[in-house]
Amino acid sequence: MYGKVYLVPTVLSADALFSLPAYITDTVRTLRIFYVENERTARRFLKALDKRIDIDSLQLLPMNEHEPPDLAKARQLLQEGHSIGIISEAGCPAVADPGQLVVKTAHSIGATVIPMVGPNSMLLALMASGMNGQHFQFAGYLPVKPPERAKAIRELEAASARKGQTQIFIEAPYRNNQLLKDILANCKPSTQVCVAADLTAPTEYIRTQSVAQWGKQAFDLHKRPAIFLLAAE
Repeated sequence: MYGKVYLVPTVLSADALFSLPAYITDTVRTLRIFYVENERTARRFLKALDKRIDIDSLQLLPMNEHEPPDLAKARQLLQEGHSIGIISEAGCPAVADPGQLVVKTAHSIGATVIPMVGPNSMLLALMASGMNGQHFQFAGYLPVKPPERAKAIRELEAASARKGQTQIFIEAPYRNNQLLKDILANCKPSTQVCVAADLTAPTEYIRTQSVAQWGKQAFDLHKRPAIFLLAAE
């Protein structure tokens, strides 16, 4: 019998263990092998879940942009009957996350994949934005170079207007301020923009207002994990 793949959500904020259901801890206690995006973060998370977990006895396998997951090893482990946990850097694994590749491998051999309930920044932001939650698109990271990014923002705004669709995207936290400035410079004054930062943290910040309104105030989102949403009026 093949092993199973458990998609283990982690916290969005270090002090938000309350956002995780108890059954996640129960499941993690049974697993000895994990694919993790960041070993240091994963170790800290597992120890916070249960101090009795012997972290050094676990097999923590890398999966990130610099070191893709070893899919041949994942296939072998599952075929030998070993179950695997997948832990992202924050939130739900396999969503804007390399854990997707391990999940795809599991499906290719008919192994069971079990998604577990936990916080997802995109859905939390969409829920709180007041924008269309029935028709939306996640565009991931926008281009870094200014000309390409400006073009991408205008295209997202046009698609939102044409389809009545909420556009959701993200940025590296140290580039948040520049992204918001670029949104304000390239979108119509009536377009609605939501910024949801530090979700589930004590400093949680969620605000939806028009481009014109954003342009009248100061903001500082530097190094704050954030989700951006856009809806053309």
